[in-house]
Amino acid sequence: MTTRTATARYDGFGKEGKGHISTQSGVLTDQYYGFNTRFEDGKGTNPEELIAAAHAGCFTMALSFALARAGFSGGTLETSAAVKLEQDGEGGFVITRSDLTLKASVPGLSQDQFQALAEGAHANCPVSKLLKAESNLDASLS
Repeated sequence: MTTRTATARYDGFGKEGKGHISTQSGVLTDQYYGFNTRFEDGKGTNPEELIAAAHAGCFTMALSFALARAGFSGGTLETSAAVKLEQDGEGGFVITRSDLTLKASVPGLSQDQFQALAEGAHANCPVSKLLKAESNLDASLS
């Protein structure tokens, strides 16, 4: 259906290297990333932050469409994603999980229907399907 692209360039190697990420849409253009943005609090982005943004955005849109199909037309959805990067036993790193936290306000939606729609969107969101890490959802309706 569609193909989206992004590019990454890394000049130098290891901790001293400097990376830049760009997206097809131009939303990110030569956005800096490196050791200090990934493992410290340096200014810039990192792959885990971008995965978190993709997962939160994908899930929220999937739930929005599920709610529309169920006949709901108003309300708000706000999802945060926390992607965890851990050191593995072989000196490398692994993304071990992506946890979504959803806060929703949908007038007329029952708790049972909300939970079913949210869990369905979580299971069927393309980014959830892509991720091999454990993925959990914490959803609350106000």
